[in-house]
Amino acid sequence: MSFKVAFIGAGSIGFTRGLLQDLLSVPEFHNIQVAFTDINERNLSMVTQLCQRDIDANGLNIKIQATTDRREALRDAKYVFNVVRVGGLEAFELDINIPLKYGIDQCVGDTLCAGGIMYGQRGIPVVLEFCKDIREVAHPDCLMLNYANPNAMITWACNKYGKVKTIGLCHGVQHGHQQIAKVLGLEQDEVDIICAGINHQTWYISVKHKGKDMTDKLLEAFEKHPVYSKTEKVRIDMLRRFGYYSTESNGHLSEYVPWYRKRPQEIMNWIDLSDWIHGETVGYLRICTEGRNWFETDFPNWLKDKPRKFDPEKRSQEHGSYIVESLETGRLYRGHFNVVNNGTITNLPDDAIVEVPGYVDYNGINIPKVGDLPLGCAAVCNASISVQRLAVEAAVHGDDLLLRQAMMMDPLVGAVCNPPEIWQLVDEMLVAQEQWLPQYKTAIEKAKKRLASGNLIPTRDDYKGAARLKTKTVEEMAKNRKEYSELAGAADKSKKQPSTEQ
Repeated sequence: MSFKVAFIGAGSIGFTRGLLQDLLSVPEFHNIQVAFTDINERNLSMVTQLCQRDIDANGLNIKIQATTDRREALRDAKYVFNVVRVGGLEAFELDINIPLKYGIDQCVGDTLCAGGIMYGQRGIPVVLEFCKDIREVAHPDCLMLNYANPNAMITWACNKYGKVKTIGLCHGVQHGHQQIAKVLGLEQDEVDIICAGINHQTWYISVKHKGKDMTDKLLEAFEKHPVYSKTEKVRIDMLRRFGYYSTESNGHLSEYVPWYRKRPQEIMNWIDLSDWIHGETVGYLRICTEGRNWFETDFPNWLKDKPRKFDPEKRSQEHGSYIVESLETGRLYRGHFNVVNNGTITNLPDDAIVEVPGYVDYNGINIPKVGDLPLGCAAVCNASISVQRLAVEAAVHGDDLLLRQAMMMDPLVGAVCNPPEIWQLVDEMLVAQEQWLPQYKTAIEKAKKRLASGNLIPTRDDYKGAARLKTKTVEEMAKNRKEYSELAGAADKSKKQPSTEQ
């Protein structure tokens, strides 16, 4: 088979190299065309060198087309993987540190809350440009597979305004599935699950073993587990109060709802610092910064390491390659995908992006009807959907009033800040991120004047959060090269974590 796959944001070492390995582990795909594009020439070059070396070592006759010209990379592409981080870690740091001044303590900040909302403001206008290019130069049936966050907002904008069929993909469902199997004392393939909700707030509404419903056994099993009882306190508490386990990690979930991070003195009651993903303040930014710094420093040694082998047995559980395989070969694949609702979950809005079961084969991506979510689970999702809708419309139209309303409606921001504080927070974030927010030019000029007036609400400029750890230096990471190389090279930064001892 020969068709073209393009990666936008290919300088992302973890996602690009891993997804390419997954794709080229499919025997029928050994003759596909591959294009990489990124605005960072240095990262693009480094990742291309590694991936081309992997290809050559596996004896495949594929030459990566690496270019900063996005349209050339997208030309005739049948599948596009979007793995961009608009603004990079520089903007990500602003997403986290400015809200901290107002007491908003985030673990990740890339999906909801103040950080996720601003991430969407940067990313949505850019991905709509991707969509324009796809419509004009890509294959007529091009499918975009979106791994970029905030996943639901990006996928929403691409489908509604970009007019490009876009599926949002995430590994949260697989992670929780693994945990559920462990607490039940079973193998993952022995437990059948159905998840439904929205990205990062998806619920295991059906958990069965040999046809027997196991849902009512989960709470006791998680409470008794020697590890998860300590590391998943928020998820267990949500299970206790809503009746269903959530897909998302303890740290992620804690920042999507109003109850667990609103009082600094209580945050440690709900999190665990054995791994950043369990709730560490600024944990994801720290781990991404360490990974980037290590990759850029240690890159010459990466070229000396053994190339990756394209082995079907070593494929990851990321959905992307399996979707492409099913569409091209007809092999049936069942996964959980982020799609426009259109009545799939009957008590969530039709225009929302929902994460639900899907089946893929020659006939396309087929989504069965789920019906109603349990009422409490739907209420949690609906709160986030309101924020997402406001944030998408704000980003597309450059409407700072909608942006401020999105912040007000956000569960954690609203739990911590009053309206005047939220207005000032938005002013600060707009001004600080001006270079990535051209759609807000007029609003930013007005915000600058307000901030220069001197009549400002006091903030805690030196506040570092309730549970912040130090970012390791390259010299410190060098003491454990193997673990930090695995971290830098992983798309999923929660899988293999070096020690958090400082």
